[in-house]
Amino acid sequence: MKTIPVAVQLYTLREETEKDFEGTLRKVADLGFEGVEFAGLGDYTPGDMKKLLDELGLKAVSSHIPLEQIKNNLNQMIEVQKTLGSKYIVCPYFEPKNEKDYYELITILKKAGEMCSLEGIKLCYHNHDFELEKLSNGQTALETIFAETSPQELNTELDIYWLKKAGEDPVEWLKRYEGRTPLLHLKDMTKDDEQFFAELGTGGVDVDAVLALGEEAQIKWWIVEQDVSRKTAFESLEISMNYLKSKLPHLDK
Repeated sequence: MKTIPVAVQLYTLREETEKDFEGTLRKVADLGFEGVEFAGLGDYTPGDMKKLLDELGLKAVSSHIPLEQIKNNLNQMIEVQKTLGSKYIVCPYFEPKNEKDYYELITILKKAGEMCSLEGIKLCYHNHDFELEKLSNGQTALETIFAETSPQELNTELDIYWLKKAGEDPVEWLKRYEGRTPLLHLKDMTKDDEQFFAELGTGGVDVDAVLALGEEAQIKWWIVEQDVSRKTAFESLEISMNYLKSKLPHLDK
């Protein structure tokens, strides 16, 4: 079985990194994470961040870059990824007001994806639940985004919590975009009506079934994210990592 490494999306630790970025990354490494997905570098230059990652034995997997930056400042963002050693730029969020906005987004992503591809970087799109609403073409907005772009231009970063929240089966989506989902957000959901964010293995998302498909789906990185926690962020990540250690033998060493 192929070993798929595990990273953390640092948005989970946004309060911690704001206070002590280096100390936070040290704890991330101590928990057994192998990489990080950035949501900003704080006060660090890309070069200094790369040195710190190397010291801690962590990989820069990807960076969530706001759409405005992808649209207007992509060349610089690509250079940052190259310095960090990251291969992926992710469009993390989009706020559509109407259907036309989705087609404008697709135009931006196609152009950006072509530029990224030329530089050896892959552009990915991270979903929430609202992209699972149907458009006038009968497809969901998320399906339309990927139907209107090629795998060379755009890949997926499926978020299994938001798929479940929208009433979808994450496994089906993973099968549908097999080979086009290099990054996947692992995230669980409480079983109650609130459908709150939960630590992996404690909620109602079939995380086991997703993990079982990793090799077949050609996942390159599992990325743990918990948007909000009722515990401290580190307590939540430790529970999630302990669950993954029980499922992914390479972690439990």
